[in-house]
Amino acid sequence: MQYAICNLSIIPMRDKPDDKSEMVSQILFGEHFKILEQRKKWSKVRSAYDNYEGWIDNKQYEIISKEIYNNLEKSPIHSASELVDFVYDKEQNLTTIPLGATLPNFENNQLSINETSYIYEGKVRCNTEVLRDKLVETAFLYLNTPYLWGGKSPFGIDCSGFTQMVYKLCGCKLLRDASQQATQGEALSFIEESDPGDLAFFDNKDGKITHVGIIMKDNYIIHAHGKVRIDRLDHSGIYNTDLRKHTHKLRVIKKIL
Repeated sequence: MQYAICNLSIIPMRDKPDDKSEMVSQILFGEHFKILEQRKKWSKVRSAYDNYEGWIDNKQYEIISKEIYNNLEKSPIHSASELVDFVYDKEQNLTTIPLGATLPNFENNQLSINETSYIYEGKVRCNTEVLRDKLVETAFLYLNTPYLWGGKSPFGIDCSGFTQMVYKLCGCKLLRDASQQATQGEALSFIEESDPGDLAFFDNKDGKITHVGIIMKDNYIIHAHGKVRIDRLDHSGIYNTDLRKHTHKLRVIKKIL
């Protein structure tokens, strides 16, 4: 088995080995993964962070050793917490990185991917500190980000990518899809039992969980629907004040932290 790391800003993870295939997720700068299968132009990979699988272009990653992979697995996760920023190497070559990008081997404003060292001078958060009270504040960093199926960045994000990245920046690991995230945490019986930062999940007419958002105080919710927006939350679900109707049916509320 081979191991690799993302050395570009954002790369698409696709459902099939084809540029026209659906993007199911993204891999951000500094995230490492296993290569499960390699073809001429494509590799099937499994993300180390959430075990999510998909296909990525062979030109969009860098091979690392098993030793480096294992060391990254044991190391704290440092994440860039500026909306958009950059890292630069000793030749002053810049690489733009988005909010939530991982900074491997980070120490004293330096990070490294194999033999390449980078400088990052922006704000950093580390998963050794769980910031329960910062969840809603962090969610606001993504406000008005356009909805993008499979997206995980301030340039485009989907509902579960949004919740996953907010929780990552606050030191807590969530799975990738809304239905997977719904298996985590403690279920609450009523909205009144929830606290800001808890997750609300919503299902479709077939009972499948298809949407998730972050609860705010005073019965509001922030979620990705068209864009990252704030709407009302009641016992029926999400009430969109622009459309003047409920758009999502509430299934369950979960306390993760």
